[in-house]
Amino acid sequence: MAFDFKKKYKEFYMPKNKPEIVNVPEANYVAVRGKGDPNEEDGDYQKAINVLYAVAYTLKMSYKTDHQIEGFFEYVVPPLEGFWWQDNVEGVDYSDKSTFNWISVIRLPDFITEKDFKWAVETAEKKKKLDCSKAEFMTIDEGLCVQIMHSGSFEDEPATVSLMDSYLTENGYINDLSAARLHHEIYLSDARKVAPEKWKTVIRHPIRKSERK
Repeated sequence: MAFDFKKKYKEFYMPKNKPEIVNVPEANYVAVRGKGDPNEEDGDYQKAINVLYAVAYTLKMSYKTDHQIEGFFEYVVPPLEGFWWQDNVEGVDYSDKSTFNWISVIRLPDFITEKDFKWAVETAEKKKKLDCSKAEFMTIDEGLCVQIMHSGSFEDEPATVSLMDSYLTENGYINDLSAARLHHEIYLSDARKVAPEKWKTVIRHPIRKSERK
């Protein structure tokens, strides 16, 4: 049976619908950076997703090619994730999605090296006839975070984030959002096939201990 990150690491992919604190270990990702409305048809965000999946699935199916990856085992491609922020905006301004900055990512197994990644980018470009030049091999160490399972539309996230903020206050923590530590979402539903009210999204924020006595 293929290795499934969601099943093996349930604490990071399947949180409860109430806030909880986790220490997220360092991991490698295929990533694409961009800016703009994620809902724009054929926009940069949609193009980025195409690149992510092209590279991710090229690596997943590498065992059927001449490129043999040391330590390889069959696995399920992990879910799409995203890091989001808006310049000079506290919280989220959903009224102007064109101002969103994002880093879209898909987790990679630890046995994938930068050499393997480069091979996958070049191979995906040739096979898919797709410009994958924006794909990056990115290592992210999130560290201490609060997370929760959000159910419903993305526009309803503020109420869920409010629950997280209250939980932090009650337990002696504060948000530690910065240019280096960002609002993080993990998408467990296929938005093309599932109604918005049934979407499942992990929301994760970096945190630190409050200095208040």
